[in-house]
Amino acid sequence: MASTQTAPDTLTVDLDVATGPIHGGAAGSLYGVYGPGVPSDAVLAGFYPKTLSTKAQDGVQHPGADALEVVEPFVANGGRDVYIYMADIYRGFPYRREPGQAGRDDYRAKVEAQVRQVVASPYRDHIVYVPFNEPEGNYYGEGEHSYDGVSWLNDPRAFFEEWDLLHDLIKRLDPRARIAGPNTSILYDQVRYFLEHCKANDRLPEVITWHELSSPDRVRTSVAKYRSWERELGIGPLPININEYAFRYHLSVPGQMIQWIAALEESKVDGDLAYWNIDGNLNDSVAEANKANGQWWLFNAYGRMSGDTVQVTPPHPGEQYTLQGVATLDHGKRQARLLFGGADGAADVRFANVDRLLFGDRVHVTVEEIAWTGQLGDSPAPRPLLDAVREVGDDGFVLPFTDLDAMSAYQVIISPAGHGPTAGASTRWRRTYEAEDAAHTGTGWSLSDPEGSADDVSKFATSNLHHVRGLRTGSDVVLSFAVDVPETGDYDIGVFSSSHFKDANVVPHGPTNVFLRVDGEQPRELRLPMSYEWAVWERTDTRVRLDAGAHTITLAASDPLLGSTRGDAAIDKIDLALVDLGSDGWASYEAEYADLRSAEPQYGIEGASGPGIAAVPRGGSVTFWVHAANDGYATVCFDHLGGGQADVALNGHTVEGVIVGTHPGTDIARLFLSAGVNRLTAVGDDGTLLLDRVRVGPADATGVVKVEAKSGQATGAATFSDDFPYASGLVATNIGDGPENALVLDVPAERTGGHVLVIRYANAEESVPTHYNPDLVTQYADISVNGQVHRVAFPNTLHPNQFRDLAVPVDLVAGTNRLTITAPKPEGAAADQFGQRSKYAPAIDYLIVAPLVG
Repeated sequence: MASTQTAPDTLTVDLDVATGPIHGGAAGSLYGVYGPGVPSDAVLAGFYPKTLSTKAQDGVQHPGADALEVVEPFVANGGRDVYIYMADIYRGFPYRREPGQAGRDDYRAKVEAQVRQVVASPYRDHIVYVPFNEPEGNYYGEGEHSYDGVSWLNDPRAFFEEWDLLHDLIKRLDPRARIAGPNTSILYDQVRYFLEHCKANDRLPEVITWHELSSPDRVRTSVAKYRSWERELGIGPLPININEYAFRYHLSVPGQMIQWIAALEESKVDGDLAYWNIDGNLNDSVAEANKANGQWWLFNAYGRMSGDTVQVTPPHPGEQYTLQGVATLDHGKRQARLLFGGADGAADVRFANVDRLLFGDRVHVTVEEIAWTGQLGDSPAPRPLLDAVREVGDDGFVLPFTDLDAMSAYQVIISPAGHGPTAGASTRWRRTYEAEDAAHTGTGWSLSDPEGSADDVSKFATSNLHHVRGLRTGSDVVLSFAVDVPETGDYDIGVFSSSHFKDANVVPHGPTNVFLRVDGEQPRELRLPMSYEWAVWERTDTRVRLDAGAHTITLAASDPLLGSTRGDAAIDKIDLALVDLGSDGWASYEAEYADLRSAEPQYGIEGASGPGIAAVPRGGSVTFWVHAANDGYATVCFDHLGGGQADVALNGHTVEGVIVGTHPGTDIARLFLSAGVNRLTAVGDDGTLLLDRVRVGPADATGVVKVEAKSGQATGAATFSDDFPYASGLVATNIGDGPENALVLDVPAERTGGHVLVIRYANAEESVPTHYNPDLVTQYADISVNGQVHRVAFPNTLHPNQFRDLAVPVDLVAGTNRLTITAPKPEGAAADQFGQRSKYAPAIDYLIVAPLVG
């Protein structure tokens, strides 16, 4: 009987068909930067940002994200342009502007004030003015705050009139101004009439903007339609920024976001991720200030693509929720890169027209998985799947994939084969167990309705659509996961959970505690962190010992030895992975694949670990994006072949006393890394260093000192409180609302030089939201270290009893150092409106102090 098995889908990359220089424009964000430090400089730089849309300076639409406060860190970390949503000077959405001429007059005065602020800014040339946002739903729609109750889509005269007035005002005050518009919610056909009007009256915007929130296939068709209008009207081509793109279901999911990236990159336009949730986290790319999820790692890989994009032919061109990708070829680096994803199961990836003169007859292939880790789940660097050499035939070569995950994206890097060893295919065992498939006992268990999907993009992404509830205060629910493992060893368990910070069971205590056992043994309490909505997922990790064979892993609302649950948690799934004790805690980063500036890869070098090395001349640099699971010391090994020397910088700070190079070998440093993303850079200082790779692994905690807040002095109204059951001890509170209300601490240091303070804190301050965004407030502290003041941003932790850690680099002197922690006075025209700027520093539990170099 003939086989009915169908051939797998094939995605083809044609390396001989260039489609233009890599644009990188998908790396944009709406409200993705709250202010300096949120997100951290390392996270922001590693996102490789291009554009940022944000609110007017001193606007009251949301807390934070003031244009002239975010532009400095944005540009300093590689960003190009900040688009000011000028209407976000107002409260509410739709904007609460008065109808009629009174509203026009008020807004005109506000626009004038904004332009004068920009003209006085040293970042003036990085600003783009956006005078209208979705006018059809606001001033020129049919709602309460409409100018005249008439939609511009039906009669555009009033809208065109105010466009002309504001365009002329902005240009008069700022002759160098770039203006963007019309900034509609979709590309309406009426935008063509807008273009006709603007051309006839010499008032065309410098950038065309609109929004695409439904699906990435709309990007291609809308851009094509718009470009056809330009040709018909004889204008442009103008730059395009689709300055709000993607919905809740797409955000945080690498397998979804690669489809948007592919569509935007193929169209060579910019795009800003839409702001559906909280600001300052690069639109569900970051947790806290410095922890990256899978989506961040996707944009990091996208940002490191270079050269020209090349033709990618997916199995279902232009069809959403199928396999899609973007690929580049860099002749100078002799590297090709592919990012793809969006489908489950088997598929072939074919590389055609592989230039043997460029690559040779054999190529080195590296494949990594960029997995979904939830909106708030910290992610390690992409997981290696394949490190191998492939022969290049006349028709190129094919990479077969048998177990793709639609929520993941995948990175392929191709280079000349070199002489280094290859690791082959990753065989580390791992499995996912869905909570809805777990057995359950007790009362109160429930199965959720379907969460986000292609048919309901307004909901959040959830593994296999469903999650379960029942682990809550007063419950006796037990979830039992039947697992079967291949060998005896240590296994990591990752519990994906969500605990809404406004739930009545959660508010009294904070993080929800549940209890895990294996076959009724190995009891432990897990504190599941809170989230800003249900079905917003974070991962809690623990490690267990399992014998080969079948086991039952339970999550329970009570434990006979450990107590009972307080709170309420939804469970999406658990991930179970065998620990490779030979490489546990270690990661390797090849220099030839890193971010190279005035440095170049070289291949075929004897003694190299992989296909090649990076040649780093004086003034050149190699930057690695290094993940750390926790704040603390790591062993950092620089493998090199000599030839020169390089200095080392960590998160923008020079590491004193660490020099890499001279004689071939390995230089080892014990460095204090921040939990999450670390920007590690080798900067050429002498000769040409042949840097092979960086390896990062565990180190002991020698030299780390804990300083409890209660060991200090609370002055003025500041005080110590024991009302924090999850704190280490007494917590310093009420710091701020005047410099006299402070925490004063004496901190020891064994030697003078760079140190890291890790501050354990809680910040639950909120502004009253007006619509779907939770308006969480970042608190700031002025930390004086021996008289030198550091202003530090502390992201929201959602609850007074949910403590987080923030690493702060400081210089200390040998002996005792005096720290005084106060809160800056809120500044700006909107300082006291709607609680959008805090007058308090966070509550502080304790500090960890350690030298940067151990």
